[in-house]
Amino acid sequence: MNFKPILKLIDITKLTNCLDTASIYVGTYAKYNNGSLFGKWLNLSDYSDYNELLSVMYDLHKDEQDPEFMFQDYECPILEKLGLLSECHISKDIYDVLEQINDSGHDVEVYEACLDNLGKMDFQSLYEYVNNFYYGEYGSDEDFVQWLYEDDTFNIPNWVVIDWEATARSIMYDYFESNGHYFRS
Repeated sequence: MNFKPILKLIDITKLTNCLDTASIYVGTYAKYNNGSLFGKWLNLSDYSDYNELLSVMYDLHKDEQDPEFMFQDYECPILEKLGLLSECHISKDIYDVLEQINDSGHDVEVYEACLDNLGKMDFQSLYEYVNNFYYGEYGSDEDFVQWLYEDDTFNIPNWVVIDWEATARSIMYDYFESNGHYFRS
């Protein structure tokens, strides 16, 4: 049986989905401390860059002399995992990172899957790791390992009969999987 990775066609609408769906709810600490949750959901894709976003946030809270922004909720969890967004901080690099993810040819799910196993790290390290060690998406460890063998990664002749389940258990010491995405450890 010939197993191939579950290939996802590169759909630009899905790749840009990270930026299109990334949004933040912006309030201020002063309003919150006075019992108000007043703020607004801002879609990052509605603004061309960080400076435009910042200008809109200041305009939204122009009733305060020097608003201390509070990001009370947000969509696109990878932003938090990369340290680009927290309750009290939004990085000026957020648009650059989202653009790199969109331009990478990998869906944001690949980056999230990698972070699930490696933990927090800066984006450049994550980007390089994914580009160097991402092997694709597979239905099981056995499918992945069989693909490695059939791809001549291990140069095993086709006539050798292999217990794929046992082989996968051994091979997976050198790889990790998250949500069907496989990476070299």
